[in-house]
Amino acid sequence: MLIGINGNEANIQNRVGVNQYAASLLTALEKLPAAKKHDFIVYLSSDPGDHLPKAREGWNYKILPGGGLWIVSTLMPFLLVTRKKPDVLFTPSHYSPPISSIPTVVSVMDLGYLNARDQFRLKDFIQLKYWTAWSIRRAIKIIAISESTKKEIIVHYPMAKDKTVVTHLGYDKAKFKSDPLREASQIGFKIQKSKVQIDQVKKKYGIEGDYVLYLGTLKPNKNVEGIVKAFAQLQSLPLTLVIAGKKGWLYEQIFKLVEENNIKDRVVFTDFVKEEDKPALIAGASVFVSPSFWEGFGIHILEAMAMGTPVVCSREGSLPEVGGKAVVYVNPHDPASIAWGIREALKNHDVLKNNGLTQARKFSWEKTAAQTLQILESATL
Repeated sequence: MLIGINGNEANIQNRVGVNQYAASLLTALEKLPAAKKHDFIVYLSSDPGDHLPKAREGWNYKILPGGGLWIVSTLMPFLLVTRKKPDVLFTPSHYSPPISSIPTVVSVMDLGYLNARDQFRLKDFIQLKYWTAWSIRRAIKIIAISESTKKEIIVHYPMAKDKTVVTHLGYDKAKFKSDPLREASQIGFKIQKSKVQIDQVKKKYGIEGDYVLYLGTLKPNKNVEGIVKAFAQLQSLPLTLVIAGKKGWLYEQIFKLVEENNIKDRVVFTDFVKEEDKPALIAGASVFVSPSFWEGFGIHILEAMAMGTPVVCSREGSLPEVGGKAVVYVNPHDPASIAWGIREALKNHDVLKNNGLTQARKFSWEKTAAQTLQILESATL
């Protein structure tokens, strides 16, 4: 069986969200023993980055140079005329070729944008809404990354009920693992074995002392504004708020709130954090906070639990599927609730750490890849 993959979302150096999903899934698929009986061809607009699997017999790359709307302008025409057509085409994102004779499988992260038009630029909203809808209608199979996303798909696109399958995501177990020598303190904790790495990361990003960490893109659904408002209510705690992530869109109010609440000297903005810095940054945090208004999955919550860092998050979207009973849940619409959650996490560090480690073990990219392969194999039946 020849499996084609639109790998462009994975071929990004500064990976977030769907890029992280696509890259991690491709890496796990290539290693999967059950995948060795198939041939894979990964379509890219440029040479594969070093983070992607190396080409080998049975795992090849087809470079199709092109610019904007590459799927429509370049990939789609190529697939229409090429003689070597894959038996199935997998697009690990919302965007599949609009016209194709090849059975297609698409992945859907979430449909939160349908209920939050004001949180997106018009052109982005239009592309998400209409292209996703077309991809869902055309797909032989749809991969939802959480039960929450599957429910959204069925509500908005009832015809997709019988062809939508859930594959929960995973995390890099080689990078994100708790240090057995971690010792709890009243606020935060110290790490003996990994203290050097944590100190280096803190120095690199200008962080001093104990800190509460948000890690993700600065965009409306992440509710970073709510985190800032909550942190302003924690003046009595000797903590720094670290907001780590690249600027997305509609983020200006975050910076204004920091100024208006007179907490500029207690807040650090790191901008994008490289993959190699994330484990130490998460491990050094006293609390990891993510009170999103919606999430398709929440990989960073999983990574934080795997590091033994207490997590505070909302009950929205998929987050309860990821956090289980191992996190502190808060109301994302109430800054006082978020502030309470941070205090609770500090107070119950050891319990949350142990429960988080147990919860994280339920997820793996190997499991995600195995389930995805089964879906791709069934798409041609």
